Amino acid sequence: MDTLKVRDAKDVEEVVRAAIASEQPLEIIGHGGKRGIGHAMATNAVLDLSALNAVTAYEPNELIITLQAGAPLADVLALIDAKNQQFAFEPVNTAPLLGTPATGTIGGMIAAGLAGPRRIRAGGARDHLLGAHAVSGFGDSFKTGGKVVKNVTGYDLCKLLAGSWGTLSVMTEVTLKVMPKPEAERTLLLRGLDDATANKAMTAALGSPFDVSAAAHLPKSALRAGTEGLGDIAGQGEAEALTVLRLEGITASAAHRAGSLRQLLAPFGTATLIEDVASTALWSAIRDVLPFAASGALGAWPVWRIVCPPASGAALGTQLARETGGDVIYDWGGGLIWAALPPKPDAHAPAVRAHANAAGGHATLIRATDDVRREVDVFHPQAPGIAALSERVRASFDPKIILNRGRLTRSAG
Repeated sequence: MDTLKVRDAKDVEEVVRAAIASEQPLEIIGHGGKRGIGHAMATNAVLDLSALNAVTAYEPNELIITLQAGAPLADVLALIDAKNQQFAFEPVNTAPLLGTPATGTIGGMIAAGLAGPRRIRAGGARDHLLGAHAVSGFGDSFKTGGKVVKNVTGYDLCKLLAGSWGTLSVMTEVTLKVMPKPEAERTLLLRGLDDATANKAMTAALGSPFDVSAAAHLPKSALRAGTEGLGDIAGQGEAEALTVLRLEGITASAAHRAGSLRQLLAPFGTATLIEDVASTALWSAIRDVLPFAASGALGAWPVWRIVCPPASGAALGTQLARETGGDVIYDWGGGLIWAALPPKPDAHAPAVRAHANAAGGHATLIRATDDVRREVDVFHPQAPGIAALSERVRASFDPKIILNRGRLTRSAG
């Protein structure tokens, strides 16, 4: 397989134009950490963006950072952390789940668009993407968005690039909004709730005036040890049910709101409190789905990411776990379900998709073997009208399907 390492946007244009001329599709990678998500691509050539790794501009006072697409995510997070700033949407690090090195890039973060626990309050990756430079499947460079937070230039094409998995264009540079890190973090823990009761507790917390920034539930599990990815918090041995609610802000406010929320949640049990470093570690584990990590007890099981209305989450997750013998974790107040299911040639896709469709949600197969990914639609099949619209959008960016051909659907290519 040919690997084409580019040095700048001009190189990217030339590579894409050559690919169009020879009708040879390209696989686009930074460091390839998310290659295991999606279908095997119909290509013999790799466009490697890892050398486009510079921080072009960082203006902490303006809450804006501009980066080349191959910039390593870990380095960027360290850079903005040194200024006490963060990406508010908490990008998911898929490395533990996929069992790959933690070599994610900014371009991969945007292309995947996977947001963490604060998604329910801060929005997703696309909501923090202010602008982008990219090369389309025509081989033309284009710029979308700008460097101002209040961008009123009409519909932003850059919103389409987030979550497009590299199928619309090759991003070369992006401008992102950063946010100040909260001064303090408090997490309330309720133990022993069943999924339905936990769903009620999370709904009550999120509907309260106490500005809850994250709500998750880890059901009781005989399949994984309580300590996996959660340290001392989960207790030893079999994992007991844990419902967790996060409050952030200035210290006095976070402490006061935690006290008020504890009173509100009294009907569900006595909430214990963890603070700052312990709280941050817990939410990192939930964000990166460490209980289902490739190195853990369920590392060989396929993992689904199911998004649904939060009110439907508990019933969907409970039923799916019961039917398949699998294990689930809830984030986003019940609106995001991570499901690790026992190995099967179809990864339980019919059951997962039926439940997701019934709830008005969608399911993506994040971790599975190559054989399973050949047999199963990784991304949720779209309704005919939406599929036709998606196809028109894709054709307007990349008519010859040169970029990441076959990644999103089994039928393409």
